[in-house]
Amino acid sequence: MSTNPYATRIEHLDINGKQVATDQEGYIQDMDDWTEEFVYALAKKECLEITEEHWDVIQYIRDYYHKHRVQAQVRDMIKHFKKVWGPVHGNNRYLHDIFPRGGPQKQGNRLAGIRRTKGEH
Repeated sequence: MSTNPYATRIEHLDINGKQVATDQEGYIQDMDDWTEEFVYALAKKECLEITEEHWDVIQYIRDYYHKHRVQAQVRDMIKHFKKVWGPVHGNNRYLHDIFPRGGPQKQGNRLAGIRRTKGEH
């Protein structure tokens, strides 16, 4: 288990009878515990209805992390989604609209099971 050293309080989400630990903001503690069910449980807690576009961003974040071992920067996301979705939806405003609780870098990372980093506020 690789837990988040920046957590100040541990909370739990019930995922099909399994207790998945998160920090006080909802960032997963053990990235190996991430599942699609985790996304739906956390989204419900954050009052967010998951759409296909959310899944596109979540998968991008997860793929980027597994390839580079760091969180994707918003500018990289914008560049990618501008190509995929076009300029109307592939922009900073739209990404923040669909992830209203911290944008794609915070809420998106939480949902994608990417842990909070030390410099993130």
